[in-house]
Amino acid sequence: MPKPKSKISASRRLFLKIQILKKGTSMLAAEKEEKKRERENTLNERLPPLKLSGLSVQDLQNLCKEMHQKTDVVDEERYDLNLKVSKNEKEIENLAHKIFELKGKMKRPALKRVKISADAMLGALFGAKVKESVDFKANLKTVKKEEEKKEEVTDWRKNVEAMSGMEGRKKLFDADGLHNLKWESDP
Repeated sequence: MPKPKSKISASRRLFLKIQILKKGTSMLAAEKEEKKRERENTLNERLPPLKLSGLSVQDLQNLCKEMHQKTDVVDEERYDLNLKVSKNEKEIENLAHKIFELKGKMKRPALKRVKISADAMLGALFGAKVKESVDFKANLKTVKKEEEKKEEVTDWRKNVEAMSGMEGRKKLFDADGLHNLKWESDP
């Protein structure tokens, strides 16, 4: 089927694509600016600006200890969150693997040849049910080989002429038969 012609011209389509890209970039820049403002507001709420002027040495030490304790609490929370995230990622990976197995699209490994006797194979298949060995050859048809006919061994030189198919032609090449031939160059 041929594609139906577009109702929008190529130049109009290009113009619309450019406009969509411009709008998308402006929206992306606005979103980044909004996230930046939210981050600054959150930091200002959690960490008010420090007023260090006019504090004694003891007050500065207490402030440092307090900040150290807060950083420890935050580090512990971050560590706990990292553990939860890693645990969830492992669980997601396991579930995805189970789904993949259920779909049956796993790559099957190449099978290797294993030499095993018939008794061992039956034992593996049926367990302890098979106690006696099974003779698989018992029900096979027996075939007797026919005795080959032995030919008499004769001297090979006697049959050379007969086997070569040259019985009548050999006479032409005998010494006494050569002078009976007429050569075309002879008068």
